[in-house]
Order: sequence, then structure tokens, then C-alpha cells
Amino acid sequence: MPHGQDVENDTSEISSEYECLQCGNIVRAETNPGECEECGGDFHNRAKSVE
Repeated sequence: MPHGQDVENDTSEISSEYECLQCGNIVRAETNPGECEECGGDFHNRAKSVE
């Protein structure tokens, strides 16, 4: 009996938010987007600690 919570239909964890460590630009992507289009800085996954 489906409840709208089936794993196969759950796409909320497929993409993550990445934040540029230099300018703070935030993008949503499935994998690390590499270099920031705004300033050329490196992206960091916001779901993981910077430490």
C-alpha cells in the first residue's frame, strides 16, 4: 500500500546543496559542481562539516 514515502520515488536525497567557500554562492547538484562560475572558488557540500 503506497503512502508517498516509497524509497524508489524519494528524490530528496539525490541532489545536495553546495556552497562556494570564497563567495558563498549556493547551487544544488547531484555531484560536486567543481569550480564556482561566479568567482572560480571551490564548492563544499553544505550537508558536511567544513572542519
